[in-house]
Amino acid sequence: MACDPQELKHVPLFALLDDDEAAVLASQVEVRHFAPRQRIYKIGDPAGQAYVMMSGRVRVSTVDEDHQEVVVDEPGHGEFFGFASMLERTPHQTDATALEETSCLEVSRDDISVLLQRKPHAGMDMLTVLGKQFHASQQLVRLRANRHPNEIIEKEATFGERIADVVSKFGGSWTFIISFAIVGSIYTAINITLGKSAWDPYPFILLNLFLSLLAAIQAPVIMMSQNRLDTKDRLRGELDFDVNRRAASDIQGLARKLNLLGEKMGDIEDLLRQKHITPAAPGPSH
Repeated sequence: MACDPQELKHVPLFALLDDDEAAVLASQVEVRHFAPRQRIYKIGDPAGQAYVMMSGRVRVSTVDEDHQEVVVDEPGHGEFFGFASMLERTPHQTDATALEETSCLEVSRDDISVLLQRKPHAGMDMLTVLGKQFHASQQLVRLRANRHPNEIIEKEATFGERIADVVSKFGGSWTFIISFAIVGSIYTAINITLGKSAWDPYPFILLNLFLSLLAAIQAPVIMMSQNRLDTKDRLRGELDFDVNRRAASDIQGLARKLNLLGEKMGDIEDLLRQKHITPAAPGPSH
């Protein structure tokens, strides 16, 4: 089924194509319809085509090391799936299944090649879109990298956890040590000076009881604060891993697409040179 050129305007990769370029591409691609639970392609299938979501729902999944199905993506309207395998000409590494009545544009590598041969400037339009997506992914990485784990933890901290942090911070400071030494010295000095009339004579049983209670309370409070520090470290590690994983995936994917389109543009430039540069005719002999 033929494709309406205006439908291509809703595809981000083809959004900058003019009417003539969109018409050329629309004459090449086809609209495919899939029934609910129909498999569009499976892992290992030859990557002859990629698909663009037009309507319906599609689930793209893979299988992990434990042979469990993992959902990779549910593309929205105008989004590609199977695009990287199509460009690389490698077997599909995911399964794609229609979840309901679904319509997709079927795009092959040859369709892109025909577009670039007939309309070389379309390649620059697509490269422009890919460049914008690349910058958007960089901005996303920067924003995610700016997420401070301490700020996230503080927003979710309870009143008791905040008190535990304050007590732990004060209990592990020189202020606490000096204050404790001064108060303890004054306490013992007063009781020694009072002699038999002291309320806590030597060996200062009341003071020992107070110190035991203080240690019994301070220990779990400090452990609570340490648990929060462990949570911050774990969150920081998760954020770093997530940022690195997304950055590597986005950059590698965009780099592959840019390299492939760059190679295709080079082939077209060579073809144009061969068509426009003709050998000079031999001059008359004397």
